[in-house]
Amino acid sequence: MNQPVFENRLSSLRSKFDSLEVDTIWITQPENRRYLSGFKAGDGQLTESSGSLFISPDQALLLTDSRYTTQAQEEAAGFEVITHREGVINSLSEIFDRLKTRRLGFEGGYLIWDLYEKAKEKAAKHSPAVEFIPLPGFVEEMREIKEPGEVEVLGRSAQLIADVLAQVIEESRPSQSERDIAWRIETLVREQGADGVAFPPIVASGPNSALPHAVPTDRRIGEGEPIIFDVGARVDGYCSDMTRTIFLGNPSSYLKDIYHIVREAQGSALESIRPGIESTEADSIARDVIKKAGFGDFFGHSLGHGIGLAPHERPALGPLKQEVLRERMVFTIEPGIYVPGKGGVRLEEMVILEEDGVRVLTTSENFYPF
Repeated sequence: MNQPVFENRLSSLRSKFDSLEVDTIWITQPENRRYLSGFKAGDGQLTESSGSLFISPDQALLLTDSRYTTQAQEEAAGFEVITHREGVINSLSEIFDRLKTRRLGFEGGYLIWDLYEKAKEKAAKHSPAVEFIPLPGFVEEMREIKEPGEVEVLGRSAQLIADVLAQVIEESRPSQSERDIAWRIETLVREQGADGVAFPPIVASGPNSALPHAVPTDRRIGEGEPIIFDVGARVDGYCSDMTRTIFLGNPSSYLKDIYHIVREAQGSALESIRPGIESTEADSIARDVIKKAGFGDFFGHSLGHGIGLAPHERPALGPLKQEVLRERMVFTIEPGIYVPGKGGVRLEEMVILEEDGVRVLTTSENFYPF
């Protein structure tokens, strides 16, 4: 992403200050930090941050430690990089003075309790005292609508994982272990030039395929049983996500029926989703197909989720949270049926919503066995 992209994002963020009733915003969530600044460092754990952004109407600061100073200076060109010596908490007074902070907005859905308590105590002792204002997912909302550059990278990420999965399916044979195939996926993703996998690959066979988020095991794949592949790559920071269910051999008529139901549910959603539709309605389109077929109790997760810098982000396409789907949102459509003891089927496409409907980014018709 070039510098004007980040300048536009900062400008958009600053336009929200009045409605949010803050004069400074503190960003610690890694994907939000990267989205606003271009700083790519990741956080190994919640208690160890590689950096914080402090943004006011006229200043943009990136606070980090000496491990990341050079990287921050190279990647976050629009930010003044400050290297702290004694941690972010002990630097807050200096930041508040620099930015004339009185009302500090922070990411209420991300900041851990211990850091929040320490920061709030430091803010209360500051003169004048600084009020902490928890903010909704306002940066996550900005990230929902993908810019042209983001769409291009997401398309490359989707194509890469589709190519990798095509090769893995071509190579798959009965008696291989789930774990070995998962490792093969990770290896190929790296060899194809990705940053790495977007999430640990799911390879679930036989009864394990009835577990929506199964962890690959040493189980050997048998003939005629379902194998769910749920895989994703990360390219230039952006994630892809796709799922296929295949059979090495001839499956039972019961599993074939389940497969066709899931395929129909997914196809109905792909054909029906348009800009302006509610996310809950999109979910219902596919869910109703599965319910009418008698498997409603075996589809327990949402139809899909947004995808971008994170493998799961807004919007959520499910039965609970209602949101209007808009053009240039990128999300998944992934209905499934999971019958304990017998197996499951999930099919997932990654799509972008355009003026006349969705466009599939994970094109791979040859992955459908029937």
